[in-house]
Amino acid sequence: MHVKHRPKQGKHPDRMLTALRVKSISDPGRYLDGNGLYLVVSETGAKRWMLRTVVSGRRRDIGIGSASLVPLAEAREKATELRRTARDGGDPLVERRLKKGAHLVFREAAAKVHAEYKATWRNAKHAQQWINTIEQYANPILGDLPVDRIGSPEIMRVLSPIWLSKPETARRLRQRLGTVFDWAKASGYRTGDNPIDGVKKGLPKQSDRDVHHAALPYRDVSEFVSLLRREGDGELTRLGLEFLILNASRTGEVLGALKSELDIGTRIWTIPPARMKAGVEHRVPLSGRSIEIVERAMEIAPDSPLLFPSPTSKQKPLSNMAFLATLRRMGKATTVHGFRSSFRDWAAEQTNYPREFAEMALAHTIESKVEAAYRRGDLLEQRRPMMIDWSNFCSPIASLN
Repeated sequence: MHVKHRPKQGKHPDRMLTALRVKSISDPGRYLDGNGLYLVVSETGAKRWMLRTVVSGRRRDIGIGSASLVPLAEAREKATELRRTARDGGDPLVERRLKKGAHLVFREAAAKVHAEYKATWRNAKHAQQWINTIEQYANPILGDLPVDRIGSPEIMRVLSPIWLSKPETARRLRQRLGTVFDWAKASGYRTGDNPIDGVKKGLPKQSDRDVHHAALPYRDVSEFVSLLRREGDGELTRLGLEFLILNASRTGEVLGALKSELDIGTRIWTIPPARMKAGVEHRVPLSGRSIEIVERAMEIAPDSPLLFPSPTSKQKPLSNMAFLATLRRMGKATTVHGFRSSFRDWAAEQTNYPREFAEMALAHTIESKVEAAYRRGDLLEQRRPMMIDWSNFCSPIASLN
């Protein structure tokens, strides 16, 4: 059982420690010097200084340093300075960090935030994009500046050049810079308002950001699929794009699809949380035509773990631009993501399926917190007839579903 050591003093309680006494003490425990300053000796014999004082009505223990590096006289001086800060209403720990902040430059603060936060982000790609944006646009201007000296004018110098030319990048950068300065304040490296707040009114208004992905009208999807089967680039690319359309999937979900995620017997494709935008597992009921695509893709690349591998490397997926390049060569002024809108419009205008069936097929997050709290299932079997109907609608010749 661990026993707390009571503070020990010399033979005379009113006598403070001496430099000689500090060197000679070897028994583990806390040794009071006076005015809240203690010498703490660990079980290993290591010695350190600790000040016990009251900060804003609460007792705080503040480390002053190793006794091997900080002599008794210096420890007393530091203890006096810390007590004075506390007596004047300040927080000694915050004051200490602020002094360190003068030496913590922005690039170091950003690196610390990236290291601490990246475990909470949904994938490694996002984590890398986060720090890449900082390094490309912010570090050339802010990188060597102390975090406690950066204000709104410096932030304007970073954001202004790209605010209108690269609006989405600029908005993301603004949010990431705000995170760094919030962290710096919370960690005691700066005080005052976040400098990001001061630039909001100084930046010009960006154009309407609610721009929807160009989508093919759902009535034209069947004709497009017929053309895709005849004229698309590369069989795996053709199959992958059709698979995406039939299942209203996102590009990344299809390109990263692993054969191990597919159960042909139950006709279910299970996408793990790490590959989903919302970070939640998504199950897709597969139509007969989708199964045909899966089986053909496996025949083409039997040795690859990926369903749609690159033609140059079976261990890598198709290029992120493969589907879009196919659309461009086919003369279609639409986006790959737009096929999800085509599906959503079809479900709303041509069927009687409940709205939530289509939303769950698209793996959209439930906006209502109350509804999300009570919904536990993913309506997989209820969604299956809808996806079969969509597959039949898209296919020039209806497959066995």
